[in-house]
Amino acid sequence: MVFVRKVKTASGATAVQLAEYAGGRDRVIEHLGSAHTEAELAVLLDLAHAKLHEGQDELDLDWARPVSGAPVVQAQASQLLIHAIRSAWNRLGFNEIGDEAFFSLVLARLVEPTSKVDSLRVLTELGYEAPHRNTFTATMKRCATRGYRDVIATKCFAHAATAGDVTLCLYDVTTLYFEAEHEDDLRKVGYSKERRVDPQVVVGLLVDRHGFPLEIGCFEGNRAETATIVPIVRQFADRHNLADIAIVADAGMLSMANLHALDEAGLRFIVGSRVTKAPADLGLFLPEVGVSEPAADEQHA
Repeated sequence: MVFVRKVKTASGATAVQLAEYAGGRDRVIEHLGSAHTEAELAVLLDLAHAKLHEGQDELDLDWARPVSGAPVVQAQASQLLIHAIRSAWNRLGFNEIGDEAFFSLVLARLVEPTSKVDSLRVLTELGYEAPHRNTFTATMKRCATRGYRDVIATKCFAHAATAGDVTLCLYDVTTLYFEAEHEDDLRKVGYSKERRVDPQVVVGLLVDRHGFPLEIGCFEGNRAETATIVPIVRQFADRHNLADIAIVADAGMLSMANLHALDEAGLRFIVGSRVTKAPADLGLFLPEVGVSEPAADEQHA
């Protein structure tokens, strides 16, 4: 049986669809649109019920009632949202990339993080003319061959350096899993923060003190977190010819190899550690770099 289905989207809108229950799940027959207000929702629901009963005969009871045609939604678009995102895109200088398909993919994923194919639905709901899905595939290839990441990283640094400073940077990692059966050279099963056993990648992100992104890196899913911080920091420092920066990281990044690598690169660092563990860590590292170990009363301050 066909029924009217309302679904909340990640952007907070309410999608109205005609669907049927088949094979143990709801199958969408037609997507009628997404409503952001009660008025838009009422119009879409009227349209859905009109389509649901379309072509059905009615008894001519000659009741005195106003006659009106079914509401028809000609078009809808989230112009203000699109304008706000494009304005920020241009203000940061990302438009230098000159790839409209790449912008549309970023737009879709900012509104609702999803797959390349499903991004077409998101763009359609926004009222934005979506490219063909093959165009998205070609765009992702251009990202790698034309150095989009380098362009964006340079623009992000320029913005952060102008708006504030980059003498203090914060680093952390996360994991992104894939619903794939087999591993490859990058997507591998490893320690998952979500306790999953799917192939995944490890993503490292370096931000300024306000949380603005400066550098990002992607690693094999089975790489240890402690093995990601030094490559990202070195990549960032080399890209912008920096020498005097301090890196803040949590206890997950704490390893003797990392502390030595950051120190040898002439970079300052602040590493969070549990109070009970900190004296032992400092006791191993500080004497090696010519710093005396804190006194007992200082350790527990």
